[in-house]
Amino acid sequence: MNQPDGRAAYVAVTAAYWAFMLTDGALRMLVLLHFHTLGFSPVQLAYLFLLYEVAGIVTNLSAGWIAARFGLAATLYAGLGLQMAALLALAQLDPGWSVAASVTFVMAVQGASGVAKDLAKMSSKSAVKLLAPKGGLFRWVAVLTGSKNAVKGVGFGVGAGLLATVGFVPAVLGMAGVLAAILLAVVVFMPPGLPAGRRGAAFAEVFSTSANVNRLSAARVFLFAARDVWFVVGIPIHFYAVLSDGTPEGNRAAFFLIGGFMAGWIILYGAVQAAAPRLLRADTRPEGALVAAARGWAIGLAMIPAGLALAALLAGGPAPWLTGLLVAGLLAFGAVFAVNSALHSYLILAFTRSERVTMDVGFYYMANAAGRLLGTLLSGLTYQAGGLGLMLATAATLLGLSALFAGRLSR
Repeated sequence: MNQPDGRAAYVAVTAAYWAFMLTDGALRMLVLLHFHTLGFSPVQLAYLFLLYEVAGIVTNLSAGWIAARFGLAATLYAGLGLQMAALLALAQLDPGWSVAASVTFVMAVQGASGVAKDLAKMSSKSAVKLLAPKGGLFRWVAVLTGSKNAVKGVGFGVGAGLLATVGFVPAVLGMAGVLAAILLAVVVFMPPGLPAGRRGAAFAEVFSTSANVNRLSAARVFLFAARDVWFVVGIPIHFYAVLSDGTPEGNRAAFFLIGGFMAGWIILYGAVQAAAPRLLRADTRPEGALVAAARGWAIGLAMIPAGLALAALLAGGPAPWLTGLLVAGLLAFGAVFAVNSALHSYLILAFTRSERVTMDVGFYYMANAAGRLLGTLLSGLTYQAGGLGLMLATAATLLGLSALFAGRLSR
């Protein structure tokens, strides 16, 4: 492969992924806040995102084989096109529908969006291994993943802002139009360099026989479950209850503040993720030391929600000092979580071989989606059953399990 072509294709894939993640983050906030204002319970809100995560599990399991069979460009185009279709479908939601009909429809549309997201993610993450310049793999992985999360964080703010200003339907139609323009540009201007498919690729190859890949995937399940158990439903709804006085003006102000916090959290997460190779001195440390670091960082991360859970139990209810502590603690969680995530994203590419990269990356992100599904379900259940204390204690427990599997990685 010609390296300049490879670099150009890498840049094109990354730019397309940025555009996708901007709409993905905005859509998440639009759906969450719009349906909360319609009176949906925390568990019902969690249901809206369940099929999104189930679709991610199925998609990631098969996306590696699809890319190996048809090529990375095909999976990227399919992801962008399907997300555009999901946005257009969501604009057809009828306010007169029953709660059951609305939940079912939005779950189906979110499922399509979940398929789209993971097709695009698998394409871009695999491209790092295959197209990035030789040397400094950790740095290239961290830049792609960190920038993606920063863009998604901007999307959270954009989604909340659009809901507060233009409303739900104009927002999703506008995003569909932007994504259509991006897809057209990518199809027309995509340079050569992305690997073509191979007809002999067998679906059974998606299941990894590497102990390290399987253990890392298990650690990934619990790492992302621990994030989404508070991130998806519990914390946004808690902050809404604290910040909104129930008036239209109060609701709009709460939308902006919640969207701003969620956007800031994701942007911080992305920035730290991009800086993780420098923070860990990855260029000067042997790979075995980075493998060992995965467990230590997971244990450190578990201490944060454990401390916040204790504070929530001591507070016994909403309190200004607790809100301030939650904001500071969750931002700290985001920074430490980013290092954990960057380590995982590097290790999966370090453990896999070039001829298996789409298969192993797909399998690994299937585990990622399984973790998000588990966290999404637990987010609504734990917050409704036990409030902040139970939700945050659950996050700490899940991180302990992540550390256990990370500790079994071979050097």
